[in-house]
Amino acid sequence: MIDRSDMLELTRRMTLKRTHFTRAAGCYVDRSGDFDGSFNRAFSDLPGADREKLLALAKHIPFAGTNEELSEQPFRQDSTDTREMWRLLYGIRSCGLKNDALLDTFYDIVMEKYHPGMPYSILLFHGAYDIPRKASDGTRLGESENVYEYIICAVCPLLEDYESGTPFWGFLFPAYGGGCADLDHIDVYHSGELTIL
Repeated sequence: MIDRSDMLELTRRMTLKRTHFTRAAGCYVDRSGDFDGSFNRAFSDLPGADREKLLALAKHIPFAGTNEELSEQPFRQDSTDTREMWRLLYGIRSCGLKNDALLDTFYDIVMEKYHPGMPYSILLFHGAYDIPRKASDGTRLGESENVYEYIICAVCPLLEDYESGTPFWGFLFPAYGGGCADLDHIDVYHSGELTIL
């Protein structure tokens, strides 16, 4: 089960002034399901308007209805496909979205499984959150040495001029709870029927 306060802890930092995103990447898929371009940039290098739009899309995933739209799922060790997906996501997270070959592999997997007959985007975000230390009463004691490194994926309908609409599927990897990463779980968001994990 996801603790709502953990998700709120992350989303409170998803503003232009407080963001801990380091990079954003993504690809566009046309109506026929074919690759139609991509981008991969340091988050701080994006124009302010683009950063604001992307922050809203990324925030939509952890801010979704906890344990309803957003649910925690384990990575099953008995499935080769699932283990390979875990390795891919772990690699994407570890390189901070800087390995285009890993990103292309991930995009291909999504494009193989999803054919809505409409253009869409696959967006990825990398973040590194300095987890605050807290006293037993919950009072913050300052930044800790513990960093939660993660990726967020948002799959969105593509509107005019390559504008991404509200996400209909996505995830937060690894899951976050109790002030630390849970590499055995992933928090999956869905408003439709897309499943790639």
